[in-house]
Amino acid sequence: MRVKRGTKRRQRRNRLLARAKGFYLAKHNLYNIAKQAVEKALGYAYGGRRIRKRDYRGIWIVRISAACRENGISYSRFMNGLKRANVELDRKVLSDIATTDPQAFSRLAATAREALAA
Repeated sequence: MRVKRGTKRRQRRNRLLARAKGFYLAKHNLYNIAKQAVEKALGYAYGGRRIRKRDYRGIWIVRISAACRENGISYSRFMNGLKRANVELDRKVLSDIATTDPQAFSRLAATAREALAA
């Protein structure tokens, strides 16, 4: 029995071409080229979601480090002091505290200094 696929093939092609909308030159309207471009774009999107996490962690560390310098302690000594004082705040929260509540961050820096001295 012969099967031509009919509407199913068109639906699959149109779905892929919709994903390629806005691509440059033939990449948005020629199926085989669009297919390659979409696969490449999906790969970049997947990797980009992981790179974004790395970038944010770097931003948080820079913010914490700047706040530490204002309080007269280095970033590494600050983090070590917090760990010794059993303060379990992650870098995202510490960064938020550093930017929104400098007095609370000063208290955390004092806590880290005390834990290092003990």
